[in-house]
Amino acid sequence: MATRNFTKAAKMGILRAVTEFMSVRSFCRRRCWVLPLLLATATAQVAPPASSAPPVPYASVSQLNLMLSQLEQVAQAAQVDLAKLRIDKWKTDSNTKRGTQADVDSIQRNLQMALPEIIGQLRASPENIAATFKLYRNLDALYDVFGPVVESAGAFGSKDEFQSVQNDVSALERSRRALAERMETLASTKEGELTQLRTQVRDLQTLVPAAPPKKIIVDDTEPAKKPLKKKPATKSTKPSSATTQKPSPATSSQPPAQQTQTPPQP
Repeated sequence: MATRNFTKAAKMGILRAVTEFMSVRSFCRRRCWVLPLLLATATAQVAPPASSAPPVPYASVSQLNLMLSQLEQVAQAAQVDLAKLRIDKWKTDSNTKRGTQADVDSIQRNLQMALPEIIGQLRASPENIAATFKLYRNLDALYDVFGPVVESAGAFGSKDEFQSVQNDVSALERSRRALAERMETLASTKEGELTQLRTQVRDLQTLVPAAPPKKIIVDDTEPAKKPLKKKPATKSTKPSSATTQKPSPATSSQPPAQQTQTPPQP
């Protein structure tokens, strides 16, 4: 019993998280329209043309559109039937009433906000496995929270209340099962395409000759150093001390000695 309550609480947490996330995104789309417009413009400028993407088979698109249309009808019928529940009139304790009413409110928010958003994403990309799994996970969470509501309606509600929500949860289960089968088919198809591409790449690699390895020569010898030329010694233009020595005044005042001439002899 404790494990079941824990599982239910976990599923409720996932369902509420998805619902709150979608409500925030819806609010941002209504209020903050400038940023998405700019992002869409930038994406349109750099995105490749749509013709480059492989076309989706017509049979796959038709199958998905039929499946999503049925799911939308189930969601609309479930909202009407959940709104008709008179949980406050049930003959049970107040805790059970509050818990069931909280589950009903969570389911209705998901059906009104989160589910249409996810369906729109999948319609835009019919064979996107991630978008397909996102819808399946949301339906799985809805089913796990819807089940206890049906059990409570059968135990404490009227026969008409129980029958209506029982039909809704059965239709929801059929949509979930059909989506699971489609997801399995898509995964198998994508795996086959990936295997084929790998084979083609391997065949092309065998046709292309292997390029010879490039030789890298590393020259680690140091270049010879050029001999340095010695600069010629510069001669000093400073006069020597002998040439710069001035004569003394006593020597310069005396007249030069006269030479005596000897008379010629006969």
